[in-house]
Amino acid sequence: MNDIDTDIDTGTDTEITADLVRDLLQEQHPDLAGLAIREVAGGWGNQMWRLGDELAVRMQRMDPTPELQLNERRWLPVLAPRLPLPVPTPVRLGEPSERFPKHWTVMTWVPGVPLDHGSISRGAHAADTLAGFLRALHVEAPAEAPITTERGGHPRNCTDGFESFFRAVAPDDIAADVRAVWDDAVAADAWVGPPVWVHGDLHPANVVVSDGTLSGIVDFGCLFAGDPAWDLAAAWVLLPAGTASRFFDMYARADEAAIRRARGLAALKSLFLMLMGQNGDRGLPGGKPNWGPVGRAALDRVLKGV
Repeated sequence: MNDIDTDIDTGTDTEITADLVRDLLQEQHPDLAGLAIREVAGGWGNQMWRLGDELAVRMQRMDPTPELQLNERRWLPVLAPRLPLPVPTPVRLGEPSERFPKHWTVMTWVPGVPLDHGSISRGAHAADTLAGFLRALHVEAPAEAPITTERGGHPRNCTDGFESFFRAVAPDDIAADVRAVWDDAVAADAWVGPPVWVHGDLHPANVVVSDGTLSGIVDFGCLFAGDPAWDLAAAWVLLPAGTASRFFDMYARADEAAIRRARGLAALKSLFLMLMGQNGDRGLPGGKPNWGPVGRAALDRVLKGV
């Protein structure tokens, strides 16, 4: 979820092609220009290209400012060494030029299949893996860590976004139940601990799976310091039905209020996925047709609770 509103930025008018990627590498990192270049399906704020077997080129596309990519450049090298799953880390920096007026970064490639095109069959293992990853990530962030006005705070600050998504896609037969989950999250006590590192955008396109379980986490552009409930929502958004309880037992740091906030945020994120699916069905920019069923399945898990 790249932001809480539903507006779609048109991004750069420059068509990003393999030839453009190769030309940029030749200009700024010529020793990498001979590697094979293959487009990676998906990507919205940034477009990804495989570079050889072990690297990827992340091209700023729909994101209107370089802030998200610059955050990754600064903080992923700090965080990656202590995280128990592979994450992309910057290898080379590409700067704006006349040929391409936005930022681009050569990063390590995280092998696996994005969850929105794959599945988790080893639910208990995935729950344990996600809990271990978030325990390692959710440590107190330094004062200079990025913060955001759009996420990271209490669900009550996101009421406008929830109402927009709810009106657009909430199924009539479960609308009252979805609203009850959201109202419960809004009523929950706020996070009282120090701001911790939060991925902020854990949804099925931003994690990869292999051998039936989680094997990597990608797209840290929304990284911020704030309430860990924003990541704990992944217990429902990512994990199979019936595994949320195991996840929270393994995470072992979420009190009742955090779980209530996380569940409401999971409802918000599920509605967002459904909206992007609807936009894809309508052929709108940024739409993802396959996200609709993924979001509805996540919403059903949310309604079943922990």
